[in-house]
Amino acid sequence: MNNQADILRVMAQRMKSDLKTQILGQDQNKTRVITVCSGKGGVGKSNFVVNLGIALAGYGQRVILLDADLGLANLDVLLGIVPSYNLAHVMAGEKTLSEILYEGPNGIKILPGGTGMHELTDLTEWQLETFLAKLSKMEGAAEYLLIDTGAGLSKTVLSFTLAADEIIVITTVEPTAITDAYGLIKTIRQKRYQGKINIVVNRVASEAEALVVYNKLKIVINRFLKHSIDYLGCLREDPKVGKSVQEQQPFFLAYPNSIAAHDINTMAAKISNQADQQVQNKGIKIFLTKVAEYFR
Repeated sequence: MNNQADILRVMAQRMKSDLKTQILGQDQNKTRVITVCSGKGGVGKSNFVVNLGIALAGYGQRVILLDADLGLANLDVLLGIVPSYNLAHVMAGEKTLSEILYEGPNGIKILPGGTGMHELTDLTEWQLETFLAKLSKMEGAAEYLLIDTGAGLSKTVLSFTLAADEIIVITTVEPTAITDAYGLIKTIRQKRYQGKINIVVNRVASEAEALVVYNKLKIVINRFLKHSIDYLGCLREDPKVGKSVQEQQPFFLAYPNSIAAHDINTMAAKISNQADQQVQNKGIKIFLTKVAEYFR
């Protein structure tokens, strides 16, 4: 009897420990959640996400891309794939996340969004919690979860942005793009976002031009928002980018010696080799808990 009691006690302790781990998300290997956003559309955000993910994979990192631009998803288009199923099928309970997880170049995984799909704000609380519970099971399945959001300041964009470990804001040299980038950062700061904010300036003639844009944003954000931003890098003008989009091939693979491929590789190296631990990876489960909070 004593032996049986001891065995049952050990089993109960293990079950309790496993349950605690599932609830609190105390996984040893937490996924670093990075949301990529922009104040306005047409700044090359989705193309950046695809190529950054592939470049990170080239450094031996496991990467999952989540196309959270619900209703206007296009990561699959940029990769030249036609997935049979997407997040709309998961939301409807027809498929699991593992069943729609598509393997792309360099071993990256893609969770395709649904074109014409309703935003998460239209879901019931039960549907949202069910989806987030499914997504939480992917904790530790990759070192990085890159989230491609829609442009602008919708509730969906803000929720995914505020919940992330860090964000990357894409802008260009156009005054409207810079103004909208500032507006986005101002809004998330008003929501008391304390995470790291990275700036990427796309379609510049030189890095010097990109640094001018970054420094302008840095000064006004520091002065009026009392927050710091970091310069992640830039993507210089490169005709190979437009060509690769038409060919539905990531420029990082189609034109590995191009200027754009060099620039994206530099940023991927900076992210993957970040050893100072300025960003503490909270993991997917903490991220999803925050998303649910922001939706309510």
